[in-house]
Amino acid sequence: MFTGLIECIGEVLSLEDRGEQARLVVSAPFSTEVKLGDSVAVNGCCLTVAEFNSTTLSFDLLKQTLKVTSLCELKKGSLVNLERALAVGDRLGGHFVQGHVDSVGKVITLLRDGQDHQYKISLPLEIHKYCIDKGALCIDGISLTIAELGKNTATFWITPHTFTSTNLRDKIEGDTVNLEADLLAKYVEKLQLSHS
Repeated sequence: MFTGLIECIGEVLSLEDRGEQARLVVSAPFSTEVKLGDSVAVNGCCLTVAEFNSTTLSFDLLKQTLKVTSLCELKKGSLVNLERALAVGDRLGGHFVQGHVDSVGKVITLLRDGQDHQYKISLPLEIHKYCIDKGALCIDGISLTIAELGKNTATFWITPHTFTSTNLRDKIEGDTVNLEADLLAKYVEKLQLSHS
């Protein structure tokens, strides 16, 4: 379980093709504070630490992970959002994030507006149905509040801190992003369907 509050930014050092799988190696400031098997959200995708040293973390990406997330598009030098799993007793400042990517969207616009940024992404139907104005959506692991919900888009206002502390500063129009819908909305839908 994660919060969607990004702990730090890492840099992709390599994405090694291993047939239908891959090995992802990223720099991580907290690499000495993890152990094998720990969960780390990388751009919102919950991955298991397969190897680590004093500066890097390595993860094995399965075929399914490569198929349903944007991780397959990472290149050497790409910036990634990193968050370690929520520890018992920590504050929950974002929202409940599982690190299970539901779908991907595209960056439509990322415009500076004064000190803030306006960020608009495309939403596939399977994500849009779980979204509401002022509700939460996890994008590349970032817990964001929907400022405006369109027919197939969501617009967000990004504070200077969030912009400089995440990989948003590296995004351009057309980039693919990982999306995770609100967990509570999915449970409500399941309960409604089971009672109809």
